Amino acid sequence: MTVQSFGARLHESMLSRGRLCVGIDPHAALLASWGLSDDVAGLERFALTAVEAIAPVAGVVKPQSAFFERFGSRGIAVLERVLSESREAGALVLLDVKRGDIGSTTQAYADAYLDPASPLAADAITASPFLGFGSLTPMVETARRHGAGLFVLARTSNPEGVQVQSAASGGRSVAGFVLDQLRELNHGAEPMGDFGPVVGATLAEVEEDLDVNGPILAPGFGAQGGTITDLRRIFGAAAPRVLPSSSREVLSAGPDTGALRDAVLRGNDAVAALGE
Repeated sequence: MTVQSFGARLHESMLSRGRLCVGIDPHAALLASWGLSDDVAGLERFALTAVEAIAPVAGVVKPQSAFFERFGSRGIAVLERVLSESREAGALVLLDVKRGDIGSTTQAYADAYLDPASPLAADAITASPFLGFGSLTPMVETARRHGAGLFVLARTSNPEGVQVQSAASGGRSVAGFVLDQLRELNHGAEPMGDFGPVVGATLAEVEEDLDVNGPILAPGFGAQGGTITDLRRIFGAAAPRVLPSSSREVLSAGPDTGALRDAVLRGNDAVAALGE
């Protein structure tokens, strides 16, 4: 049986459901704003309400693993439900875990998050390349085997990131090297590859070529300040493959499921022009 690639599935989802990626980030302040307690019961109510409202209309949902992990095994059990119920509702799931290690440990992360046999399996994950891009090889190979994807940190918008990502290495920036590696992985892929960078939607300037023939995750859209104008300025010709990511802009509309759903639809309408 042929496994459809992540890039092909994502392309179809962007066309049919829109290109907004909606974060599910149950941090304490959001739980409080919904009138929920900062415990497992509050986490479960928050996360599953968000899934009920968002997953049927969003193309991609992006749960942040750390906000579930802080509650231990019971929080991970809620995350498993978020993953399975989001996919049952038709959304692709990008699990934000930012894992990066070497050898058998990287393979274990790949098995945990990219193998469909795992209860934590997602359609794609975020990954850190800063132990060397080659350290991600087990994730790349596992993703290809199972039709999954990777979004690799490249040019993030946190102020500390520039110290590493813009450092020179062999005449090019570290971020440029990461982008080159992704471009090689996606060479010849149609309609786009399975491997993309994470590039902030609020960056003042980017010197690197961001077109890697793959999807681009752009966190920071909406409440964090990123605008359509920013996305066009930063990504240029690659803008049609950008997944603008927003969490607070959508989640602040809760706990009413209708309001959450409407917030996703408004977001999709706002970023639709990026596909033109």
